[in-house]
Amino acid sequence: MTVRDRFLAEEVEAGLAELPLIDAHTHLVGGRFGARGLEDILLYHMAVTDLYAAGCPSGNRLTEFPGWPTREEAIRRIEEAIPFLPRVRNTSASWAIRIILKDLYAWEEPITRENWRNLDALVRERAEDRSWGHSVLDRLNIRRTVTEYARRGEGVDDDRLQYALEWAFFTRCQWGEFDTALYELEHSWGKSPQSPTGIGKGRRVEGERRIRSLADVHAALDHYVNSIPYDCLVAHATHLSTDIDYRVVGETEMEQALKRREQAGPEERDIYASYVHERFLHELEPHADTLAFQFSFGAEPLPFETGSRLSHRTLAQLAEMVARHPRVRFQCFLASRPANQALCTLARELPNLSLIGCWWHNFFPDAIREVMGERLDMLPLNKQIGFFSDAYCVEWSYGKATLLRKQLAAVLSDRIRRGQYSMEEALSIAREILFESPQSLLGIRPRSVT
Repeated sequence: MTVRDRFLAEEVEAGLAELPLIDAHTHLVGGRFGARGLEDILLYHMAVTDLYAAGCPSGNRLTEFPGWPTREEAIRRIEEAIPFLPRVRNTSASWAIRIILKDLYAWEEPITRENWRNLDALVRERAEDRSWGHSVLDRLNIRRTVTEYARRGEGVDDDRLQYALEWAFFTRCQWGEFDTALYELEHSWGKSPQSPTGIGKGRRVEGERRIRSLADVHAALDHYVNSIPYDCLVAHATHLSTDIDYRVVGETEMEQALKRREQAGPEERDIYASYVHERFLHELEPHADTLAFQFSFGAEPLPFETGSRLSHRTLAQLAEMVARHPRVRFQCFLASRPANQALCTLARELPNLSLIGCWWHNFFPDAIREVMGERLDMLPLNKQIGFFSDAYCVEWSYGKATLLRKQLAAVLSDRIRRGQYSMEEALSIAREILFESPQSLLGIRPRSVT
């Protein structure tokens, strides 16, 4: 990159920093946006995967909501990770951590066994300060943030947050499990909305209720649909696994598969998931004007996290699914860089399909630039949302928004250099995908700034 090119990218990045932003998918907790301690910054799940790959013994996430890591767990995991930090200093997650610590905590030293408690004290000092979390969002010019409905709490931050329901993932496979759709229904039957089952939690015990018949399936799903707080939500969010063979399943076939539950394998898994999913989409249609159907795509469970996989068969079946339900507003979080072009072609031809941000295995600088560049060249602005952080604390909202703006600046400045956009057009386009499209595609109400 020449000096002139670098100055152009910096100019675009400065312009992007002035634009309002909507963070369209997070896991922030109402009333407590900030990190509870250094562990929430240093051991964000993407960073844990880096460390595990480098040889750190623990690859599992910290204890998750509605519980929190104990102080003992936090200390053990931080001290376990520190020897491996030099091995991952090259990764983009480590870059984001350095940005967070430098910009928000004025910390630029390497983290060591001798100094980490000083840094941890800085983080914990601000953990209970609601105004601190709000100030970080204001610094980013984030006007609205979407988080899980189960993390709403008492609603004290409803002026900053809007909500998506993540509850009972009928079409997400779990490692070594073939009746996940039924387990998910059972664990929501008779209950109120809550956070979904995590990845890699092992074989689950039976719930309070057991699905044994088609009537049970219908009763459990009716409870689920009737328990959704539609007036409080902008989206329902789930995952579509590429391992499932999606098709329309009849009642007789479903009844026969239920009889084989104790010996269930891939065939039964596909029947359970397809039947429940299609019935749910049918029930969602009357609410489609107010509730988008968001789904993550292209990340499949491994023992601790996921690997990026997506088959062409699933892409074809997705197109059929979207076409079968023209009233439902489908929106895809994609974790497979090679599948981005295919998803763009589907979104060009299916009016009710749009794409959103860069998820898990796409949130790396090179992948962000490629994904965003393809979408800008292939899709109208009102068919794409430019950003979501997937953050669990506001510090990671900051880190990911900063990385995103740097990559978007590179994409836009490249198009300015080749004459595709003017500077004014580039920033106007950025405003559309970062701020305007989330409003039109999700009905997000932007927070005004006085």
